[in-house]
Amino acid sequence: MATFDEIAPELERQAIELPSWAFGNSGTRFKVFAQPGVPRDPFEKIADAAQVHLHTGLAPSVALHIPWDRVDDFDKLRRHAEDLGVRLGTINTNTFQDDDYKLGSLCHVDERVRRKAVAHMLECVDIMDVTGSRDLKVWLPDGLNYPGQGDLRDRQDRLADSLRQVYARLGEHQRLVLEYKLFEPAFYATDVPDWGTAYVSCVALGERAVVCLDTGHHAPSTNIEFIVMQLLRLGRLGAFDFNSRFYADDDLVVGAADPFQLFRIMFEVVRGGGYGEESNVSFMLDQCHNIEAKIPGQIRSVLNVQEMTARALLVDRVALRDAERAGDVLGANGTLMDAFYTDVRGALAGWRASRGLPADPVDAYAASGYQERIVADRVGGEQSGWGA
Repeated sequence: MATFDEIAPELERQAIELPSWAFGNSGTRFKVFAQPGVPRDPFEKIADAAQVHLHTGLAPSVALHIPWDRVDDFDKLRRHAEDLGVRLGTINTNTFQDDDYKLGSLCHVDERVRRKAVAHMLECVDIMDVTGSRDLKVWLPDGLNYPGQGDLRDRQDRLADSLRQVYARLGEHQRLVLEYKLFEPAFYATDVPDWGTAYVSCVALGERAVVCLDTGHHAPSTNIEFIVMQLLRLGRLGAFDFNSRFYADDDLVVGAADPFQLFRIMFEVVRGGGYGEESNVSFMLDQCHNIEAKIPGQIRSVLNVQEMTARALLVDRVALRDAERAGDVLGANGTLMDAFYTDVRGALAGWRASRGLPADPVDAYAASGYQERIVADRVGGEQSGWGA
């Protein structure tokens, strides 16, 4: 097995994008829970995200969600982010909070509604031109609740046509990142329910269309690392949305429910060439901190990804390959388990300290006084959250 010193240079390149919405109020479908100090606008969201990067060195970019993060001057927001030591990243579309989209957006049978949804995504590309963002992420709520409610094939044809219009607007260095989800809000049939549907849609569009894998968007017992392998093998894994779930799309702190799954995913990423200087795979959190504090929740999440990445890098891949080829079932599994059970937390703390970062970012943030300052300062106005 590799030593921590041998893998440390590989950890230097790790970058995990933060979602702006993680810093706003969120909750369940029954209740959104407010917290003191929550940002009131995108500028304050960026300031909070910058605290995560300041304490971890792992989060140099922030994803925006439109219209939640719409501002009058995106160049000003870009400069604000850069002044705080971060940059603006992925632009996420939203076609799930408008009454017109009750029966779909890009797949809607009504041409007027489809044009509206496409226009929204083209506006997002305009924003990308200003922010310098590479990726336009498209997740659709489109689907059906009942058999017979709509024509499944016709909806796929409309989806393909709508996506072509959006893809044609992208600049040379921009990508369309198509995200899939098994269900919710549609229950009978979702128009982009799985990696295969997302993959064939991207292939039809062109090389700059890639798939986003959200770790919470799968049926129970799905082998997510197999999907990671396959999309890497096919050259279409564009992005991750990291979170954790016990039942469905719970959006919990990544690694909270199944750290071993996160390790297995990161090992396939490393083995498949998705982690490194030549990789175009982006890594992002997609979480809503409903009951836990926002900034510490994001700090804990990026640290969990870092820890499991370190363990994945420790795997003796030569010994693993030899055991696999020799049919040594227990030896191969043992090689993986040796790395997974290696406690790298102390080594990571020392490594962070050697780079001028807090050995314990969670404690360092708590001692910084930032949380107390924003609670005192952010009085009045309307807190950010779902729909704001």
